[in-house]
Amino acid sequence: MRIKNKARLQSHGNKKGRRQILEILEAGMEAADPYYNTLSLISLENDRFLHVGKREFVPAGSPKTEEECYELGKDVERIFVFGAGKGIHRIAEAIEERLGKHLTGGMVILKHGDEHRLGKVSVVFGSHPVPDQSCVDSSRRLAGEIRRLRLTKRDLVFTIIGNGSSSLMTLPREGMSVEDVREVTRILQIEKGLATPELNMVRNQLDQLKGGGITRLLQPASLVHLIPIDLDEPNALGGVGYDGLMKNNFWLHTLPDCSSPEKAMEIIERYQVREKLPGTVTEFLLKTQGKNNVLTEKEFSRYNCRIFGIMPDGASFLPKAMEKARKLGYSPYLLTKRTFVEAKTAGQLAARIAVNVEREGQPFKAPCALFMTGELTVAVNGETGIGGRNQEFALSGAEIIAGSPHIVIAAADTDGTDGPGGCFDEEAWELGCKNLTGGIVDGDTAKEARERGICLKDALARHNTSGPLWKLDSGIWATQNISIQDLIVLLIMDGNTGEHKVRSNPVSEGSKDLLPPTS
Repeated sequence: MRIKNKARLQSHGNKKGRRQILEILEAGMEAADPYYNTLSLISLENDRFLHVGKREFVPAGSPKTEEECYELGKDVERIFVFGAGKGIHRIAEAIEERLGKHLTGGMVILKHGDEHRLGKVSVVFGSHPVPDQSCVDSSRRLAGEIRRLRLTKRDLVFTIIGNGSSSLMTLPREGMSVEDVREVTRILQIEKGLATPELNMVRNQLDQLKGGGITRLLQPASLVHLIPIDLDEPNALGGVGYDGLMKNNFWLHTLPDCSSPEKAMEIIERYQVREKLPGTVTEFLLKTQGKNNVLTEKEFSRYNCRIFGIMPDGASFLPKAMEKARKLGYSPYLLTKRTFVEAKTAGQLAARIAVNVEREGQPFKAPCALFMTGELTVAVNGETGIGGRNQEFALSGAEIIAGSPHIVIAAADTDGTDGPGGCFDEEAWELGCKNLTGGIVDGDTAKEARERGICLKDALARHNTSGPLWKLDSGIWATQNISIQDLIVLLIMDGNTGEHKVRSNPVSEGSKDLLPPTS
């Protein structure tokens, strides 16, 4: 079970609704584990022939669709694993299990707190979402190990790039420091709330390994790029399938990259942060105009590479979560699959939709479960509170659904870590919880907060949601794994499913100002 504090989460408020929404979250978060799909992708025949590939893992439009077969000792002399990302150890663990003695070694960069059972593959750690010196040290070790191996055409390398790799795999270009890169991430993503596509247009230009740099470093080995997402889903830039990976990629750092110094400067000027960024950053970008150094599609085509997306839609977290909701008696509906918007605003809007379903039976009939996925954003604007985007989504809806006996909202990051984390509560810290994965609220949450002297409005304004959610037994604590996207569920129970007395007005008197005006 991935959710660690389930008993506390369902011990109060709308107990039945909380229990059911946690079952739905658990089903989705367990399905967000790439271990079993990796085992399915790789097989050994007679301890001699290594088979890699299945049609369902091949991106649409790929020039190669057939299974790869390598004869060990003839085609392949050594096999390695290299990669970076939150929770990608689960993929590496599956490779170790499949290959056993045939795996030579390798190295992966994980997020601090990822618990692994790797043996042959070395593990180093880094920070996310803002890179630190440990990211640089780990990336330098990874690059040094690759160079030391002196790879040849008879070497086979499995690469793993997952969400979080853009921070974890940080090796600044010459003349640039980790502090420079940290400031780029802090100002653009944390302060201004930019989503990863725009942020990476800048920081990919500043790094030796991003933007396909690691693929160049691995030459001339044969490469199998494993990516824990559904590659046939449109990415944030609109790219789909193999062609999208070649022309619209911004975060899979083993593949061609669409960033450029010109795009980087355009973003810096658009958000008016040129004067805030370190001078070394803007000087480098201006100096390299017209001299883009990222991996291109043409260069990539010369290398011996295969690409597999090991979390296809049918085997991913969203279908499993929706299936669980259906089994519990709720009609599942997908509101949006690619949500790249501000968390608090999205949470308020989604909560209003849930209230409308409860009160008006529109646009859906209860009992139903509404789902959202994507990657929400938060712009902290100088605040230093501890929280995360999913926590803000959930908490922002608490006042809107206040008094409702039928609505429960839960939001979680599938990797188990929602935001940077830290010591947000002494009890949580002593238990080992340094980062929440999200939050859960129901019709009683706002009342419980007032009774305990917790101001939800202040928590949201200061982006300090972890402590309040934990004190309300509404902060979700989970094991760490890979990050696919956020999993958001709004449960609207029918009139016979709640464990509270139904009120004529499901929104409390203190929340009327949050409702849209009525005619």
